[in-house]
Amino acid sequence: MNDNYVVIMAGGVGTRFWPFSRKSFPKQFHDVLGTGRTLIQQTADRFKGICPPENIYVVTGEEYKSLTQEQLPFLSDDQVLCEPGRRNTAPCIGYASYKIQKQNPNARIVVAPADHIILKEEEFRERIRTAIDFASANDALVTLGIAPTHPNTGYGYIQFEETDSEVKKVKTFTEKPTLEWAKMFIESGDYTWNAGIFVWSVSAITFAFSKHLPEEADAFNQAQKHFSTEKEKEALDAAYTRCRSISIDNGLMEKADNVYVVKSDIGWSDLGTWRSVYENSSQDENQNAVDANTMLYNTKNCVIKAPKDKLVVINGLEGFVVSEFDNVLMICKMEDEQSVKQFVKDAEAKGEKYV
Repeated sequence: MNDNYVVIMAGGVGTRFWPFSRKSFPKQFHDVLGTGRTLIQQTADRFKGICPPENIYVVTGEEYKSLTQEQLPFLSDDQVLCEPGRRNTAPCIGYASYKIQKQNPNARIVVAPADHIILKEEEFRERIRTAIDFASANDALVTLGIAPTHPNTGYGYIQFEETDSEVKKVKTFTEKPTLEWAKMFIESGDYTWNAGIFVWSVSAITFAFSKHLPEEADAFNQAQKHFSTEKEKEALDAAYTRCRSISIDNGLMEKADNVYVVKSDIGWSDLGTWRSVYENSSQDENQNAVDANTMLYNTKNCVIKAPKDKLVVINGLEGFVVSEFDNVLMICKMEDEQSVKQFVKDAEAKGEKYV
């Protein structure tokens, strides 16, 4: 277990979850579903028994370092990796992987986003152990795959070879297809959603970087000798100037020929939108998901989230999102939730304090 490491990616802003998720306080630091634990705390809790606490690393921005350590007080300064800028997931994973490689060349690494929910945590740990065992014995990039329930265009899709093995060879890896392609994938029956949770040995991931992202690999190799020294920030700044903004999916997983998937029924949601919050929340007799102090009349199929010190009175709404946080109140049809990104853009024009 001491060779197992966990990298939690926690640098995103979660724009689609505005106004609850803000630049100063992104969704991973909120208790979104009212469980008593924030999303990043739940993510760290999930890995108890997988690796020791000192082997958990969080990659985030400098502006979230104190928030991260406040919510995960067991983390040392060296376990909070602060990126100099957002470059999508490939540089984020590269930084953590090369840092861990310097400390332990025999490391096995699990990479997970900070803002997903997993309801079946024991099953999740079993799937992770299966992936770790396979990655330990093989030169493999392993991901968890979720059985798709509808043709979602916001997820990556993994086509696998149907075998009796728990770990299946991946044929193709497609990020965010069109709706037409997503429907075809669902109908074929040999695709899973990509949960964005990866498992590999540190040697496998650094070799994949050198093969498929050579410029980034060279940048991190140059910086690596300064990791965990007083020159780390300076070296990292220089490395990131050479890194493109590219996802691990586009940069590596779609290109590599040693990708495998572990099919997983773990009660997973990326909790990326208000609808996903609605679907994963308990609902009252009128199918309202409520995390607020409310008086509701003729209101159903709504998600309502607001500070408990305010009384929210609603009459005659159906299928709406009502969300208040800090200085913003948003009321929006749930079916129009894709407009939230535009709302954020327009609100930013009114002032940084609103985003």
